This record gives sequence, C-alpha cells and structure tokens, in this order.
Amino acid sequence: MVEQEAGAVVGRRERKKQATRAALSAAALRLSLRHGVENVTVEQIAGEADIALRTFFNYFSSKEEAVVATLSAAAEQLIAEFRARPPEETVLAAFREAVLTVMDASDTGGRDHIRALRLVRTTPSLVPYELAVLAAQERALAEAITERIAPPSSGAVSWDAGLDEDESVYPIVCAGAVLSALRVVLDRWSRQAGESGLPPDIAVLRRRFDAAIAELAAGLDRPGSAPAEPGRTLT
Repeated sequence: MVEQEAGAVVGRRERKKQATRAALSAAALRLSLRHGVENVTVEQIAGEADIALRTFFNYFSSKEEAVVATLSAAAEQLIAEFRARPPEETVLAAFREAVLTVMDASDTGGRDHIRALRLVRTTPSLVPYELAVLAAQERALAEAITERIAPPSSGAVSWDAGLDEDESVYPIVCAGAVLSALRVVLDRWSRQAGESGLPPDIAVLRRRFDAAIAELAAGLDRPGSAPAEPGRTLT
C-alpha cells in the first residue's frame, strides 16, 4: 500500500514537471513567433506561462533551448513510435509508419512542431540548439535500430559500444539517412506551404516522404553520366 502511494506521488510529480516544461516551451514559441526570438526575454516567457522566473531555469538554460523544446518533444515521440512498431517490420517500414503516425496527429503539438521548424529556418541563433536535438535524436534512433535488428538471444547493446572498426555501422548510417530524408521533406514542404499562404497539406507531405523512403529502399548508388565523345550527340 505504501509503495503504491509513493508511486502515485512520483507519477503526479513527473506529470507536473512535464506540464510545466510544455507550458514554458509553448510560451517561448508563441512569443517568439509573435515578436521574434531576439525580442523576447526569459522574464516574458515565464510571465506568459504564469510560472516563476526561477522555475524557468530548472527546465531550460536559455530562451532558445525553450523554443526548440517543441522539436525535442516531437523527436522523442517519433522514437517512441518507432520502438512500438511490430518487430517483424523492416527498419524502413517501421520508420515510415512511425513518421506517418506522428504526421497524422492533428493536435496543437503537431502544429507547433511545424511552426518551430519554420522559425528555426529564419533564426540563426536557434540553429545550434536544433542541431543538438537532431544529434540526440540520431543517437536514440540508432539505439532503437540496433535493438530491432539484433538477434533475440544476442542482447542489444549500444551501436557504438566498443565496436571495432570492421564491425557494422549500419544503425548510425541508417539513422542518419532516414532522419536526413525526413528533414529534407519537412523543410521543403513547410517552406512551400508558407510561400503559398495556404494551410500545409498533410497528404502532400505523406506522398513526398513515401517517395523519399522508396529512394532509400532502392539504394542511393547510381551510375555516373559518361561525357559524350567529340563529334557525337547523345540520343
């Protein structure tokens, strides 16, 4: 009984922390979209979230980190969805389904993710923080890929834990490739949607991401184009 009560207290405390972090992140993004990151202060973010200023620094080291926390949350959600996919799915199939599951989410968090991406593209001071999120996401996905492809009896280990030079680098190469493909598709999609002034079309995003995954599945190596011989034309 005592253990159950202690667990409930810990659960409530953790949910409260997550709610506070989300409130600060949402406030930072909202104010930055309205006024520009450079014109927003930590004091304003704390006030917008109705949270004490000293509490802000329990969660974030800077306003920039708070702004990109939306991207970090989306990255964690993607990894969780990937891990939850059926074990018989291939790596690319599982990643595709995980991405589409996240894309299909139509809640405020999903829309904030797109807004944050657009803001990063126009705010150089946010780029280092985005890169830190991407690096952490790549490492986490490589770990998840290692677990997916490891034989059940082998016991999955960190993809880079004491590997010799001749051992497989597939997990990190694959993680880097699929995440790069996703970033390219998201960047083009969000930029074109913004230029048109129309709401982003999720169906277009799905088609473009499917095409990118198909390219990876088919293999990226292609023959070069030989130059035409002098006096001859290519037909």
